[in-house]
Amino acid sequence: MWPKITKNYSPNFSLPKRAKKKIQFIIIHYTGMKKEISAIKKLCDHKSKVSAHYFIKKNGEIINLVPDLYEAWHAGKSNWKRYNSLNKNSIGIEIQNQGHQFRYEKFSLKQINSLIRLIKKLVKLYKINSNNILGHSDIAPERKKDPGEKFPWKYLGKNKLVKWHNLNDKSLKKLRLKKLTNLEEKQFLNNIYSIGYNRIKNLRLSQSNKILFQSFQRRFRQNLINGKSDKECLIISKNLVKY
Repeated sequence: MWPKITKNYSPNFSLPKRAKKKIQFIIIHYTGMKKEISAIKKLCDHKSKVSAHYFIKKNGEIINLVPDLYEAWHAGKSNWKRYNSLNKNSIGIEIQNQGHQFRYEKFSLKQINSLIRLIKKLVKLYKINSNNILGHSDIAPERKKDPGEKFPWKYLGKNKLVKWHNLNDKSLKKLRLKKLTNLEEKQFLNNIYSIGYNRIKNLRLSQSNKILFQSFQRRFRQNLINGKSDKECLIISKNLVKY
């Protein structure tokens, strides 16, 4: 059953319409604002120059802000694999959450249930690959942390909606903080690149690596985000590259 969606259109989108086949990604965000009503107003204010296709309220209500076939302004400077500026190839979903700047909180069950139903609808309509359902921090790791380490990527992964590993958590934890050899560190970095992350330009390799490692951990090893490679991260990355 399709989720119930109300409309509250934003003026912040690009013309002309795009073809359905151009939509290949879903990008998930949190609002990072204290008040839900303020977030909606910002996304609908032409002066803000930001928008998203969908907004999910605390109570699970879904608002359509920009029609799917128009380009919303949610991703900004971004890249994933060979794609740059992902606005043109994606649908953006904003979920109300105060974010790291304020009191970062768990997403409500109603929000996640609504998100799952929305994702299923969009995947069916546009034939979006589960590997292409990403967080803002995946595509812009030097700028963004959302939707953050409290977002239930694992739960969505177990429901076959997003990319996730199939490894045992207890076994993985035994490998945590175990140092990598130089060769293993290089392999971990190459695995991250294979998954879709890109080296951050204009930064030293060590700085780029730390940011990418944090982004990877925020997505796939959420209870320890230290920006350092270890055996646990390497094994997770190997598993993800396989699938």
